[in-house]
Amino acid sequence: MIKREASSGILIFLAWGTIDYLLHGLVLKPTYEASAHLWRSQSEMNLPLVYLVVVILIACFVAIYSQFIRPKSIAKGIMYGTIYGLATGVAVGFGTYIHMPVPSTLAWGWFLGGWAKGIVAGAIVGVIVRPGQVAQETPNQAL
Repeated sequence: MIKREASSGILIFLAWGTIDYLLHGLVLKPTYEASAHLWRSQSEMNLPLVYLVVVILIACFVAIYSQFIRPKSIAKGIMYGTIYGLATGVAVGFGTYIHMPVPSTLAWGWFLGGWAKGIVAGAIVGVIVRPGQVAQETPNQAL
């Protein structure tokens, strides 16, 4: 099971990186440039910290699914990812908008991006993280 969890984590990292590139590097790039006074310069960015945060978030996402979601299925993974993504998208997008003078375009982009990333991650764990052959789930274990 650990191998499947690690594999799903790596795939989520790659998928989220792709989504982030498309969202932040292409779609929202003009908005970031227009609000450059709000952001750190590239030289001030702490990339190790960025990656550490992403890895911890992914590890928590996979661990919650692995330990608490039953029965495991693609549908359950997508449902979990949709709810998780909605929560993180609202918190990041509109939570930041509440406290910082970011353009509403960014708030909406961060919200929708977070939601999409949750759905994609849910689909990945739903496909990859399955019950083991030895410890099959029983109906009494369902949440």
